[in-house]
Amino acid sequence: MTGRMTGQMIGRMTRRMIGRSWGRPEHAMPAISLLLVLAAFACSPLLSGRPLEAFDVYNASQGFAQLGLLALAIGITMIAGEFDLSVAGTYALGGMLAVQTGAHSPAMGVLAAVAAGAAVGAVQGGLIARLRVPSLPVTLATYIALLGLTYTMSGGLSVTYANADATLWVDQQIAGVLSPRSLLTLVAFLLAAVVLGGTKLGRELRAIGGDRRASRVAGVGVDRRIVGIFTLSGTLAALGGALLGYSYASANPDPGLQPLILAVVAALLGGVSLAGGRGAPLGLLAGTLSVALLAQIVAVTALPDFSTQLLYAALLAVIVAVESPGLRQAIERLRARRTGSTAMTPSQGGRP
Repeated sequence: MTGRMTGQMIGRMTRRMIGRSWGRPEHAMPAISLLLVLAAFACSPLLSGRPLEAFDVYNASQGFAQLGLLALAIGITMIAGEFDLSVAGTYALGGMLAVQTGAHSPAMGVLAAVAAGAAVGAVQGGLIARLRVPSLPVTLATYIALLGLTYTMSGGLSVTYANADATLWVDQQIAGVLSPRSLLTLVAFLLAAVVLGGTKLGRELRAIGGDRRASRVAGVGVDRRIVGIFTLSGTLAALGGALLGYSYASANPDPGLQPLILAVVAALLGGVSLAGGRGAPLGLLAGTLSVALLAQIVAVTALPDFSTQLLYAALLAVIVAVESPGLRQAIERLRARRTGSTAMTPSQGGRP
């Protein structure tokens, strides 16, 4: 009897723990988004009239590769309560440097892009941390300056990349559904998940994003962490731009705001909060996959181009609703009421 009661108690505790975990937006949002999009992707033949093929999955993974490093870059800064608008400019600079310097040695082109991105991020992080100024105006100024720099480097025109072997290599199919570019992007997410999930760095970043003053009092090296995450953000954005430049065999001095907007949507779908202090790389991975699959659904079903923008707008509306304090308080009250009623049941049942 005692063993059975103990088992029941453990079962109830486990269910409550799981319920709390999946009730958190950083856990629920990425999982629900990805499951819904996967279901829509699986049902897309009903609209297209043809079965899904491995090439459709490959195209989705290419979209993931194009967006992934940018989403990871901006998502990590958002976890720490910052917002790096300059990633779009660093993305363009990385592609331009890789294309212009990597014609004979693609690896050297990537190294030049990554070094420049890291330097830009480190300077920004230093200014934000040492002067304690908001990240938005600093990164916005950097974004504008970087676009001016890429226009100067290219004369305002797209620059062609002449190394056809590198272009073919980054996009060659692996197992029919991946490419070296998408595989490198996936590895970056997994490495970030291991580092931020298996070390105290992840906890410190969330603590900084949640309450920076308390983090300083607790002895967290806030300034070093801010410099580090902006350096990493610049590195990832530049690497993504370099790989995209090789894939397209050209570099555009101004990729526009769409990559930045989609990266933010992917980060929010991945459970990252605009207020900071919440999020994880695996959630960012799920959010990025959701955005890439949505774009592929539109392509497979031959929907009008504006459908993509409408879908993203609808997603943002859902995110805003989930993030609203009123809805969260209502959920907490409902959960507290259910917990209270559950706690009353054993005592009621034990009355003589």
